[in-house]
Amino acid sequence: MSIHRLVLIAGAALLAAGCATTQTPVSVADTIAHDPELSTLNGLVQKAGLADTLKSGGPYTVFAPTNEAFQAVPAKTLDELGKDPARLKAVLSYHVLPTRLTADQVSTSNAKTTEGGNLALAKAGAYLTVEDAMVQTADIAASNGVVHTIDRVLMPPRR
Repeated sequence: MSIHRLVLIAGAALLAAGCATTQTPVSVADTIAHDPELSTLNGLVQKAGLADTLKSGGPYTVFAPTNEAFQAVPAKTLDELGKDPARLKAVLSYHVLPTRLTADQVSTSNAKTTEGGNLALAKAGAYLTVEDAMVQTADIAASNGVVHTIDRVLMPPRR
């Protein structure tokens, strides 16, 4: 067998193996649920009754606080949110845009959230911020939008 034929066979095998492991994106809710660094957010999304919303419809952009971001929130605040489902839903909805917005599409501007507030977005080179939070991992693809992990929990202004 010639070396060219071996290279072609090996290349075809690698290509087939690569195709077999490619996963179809799932909803933003399922994307959050499958990420261990977002387990606190996932639990709160479930508690607030937002999972079904984030599984259907869209497109959505979710700025997803990591578990570490939630650890920085005072325990009293988290306890209060846990006892007030409407406020919890408002806080979580403040992290969601009713559109698909990738990191490349962000410019310095404000974006309207599903909660009704405005988030200040800014981009400087490779750095992307949302209010005072830094995007840690951008552009996690989902079937109905995109997820960006952030290092802080965003709190909507009191109305």
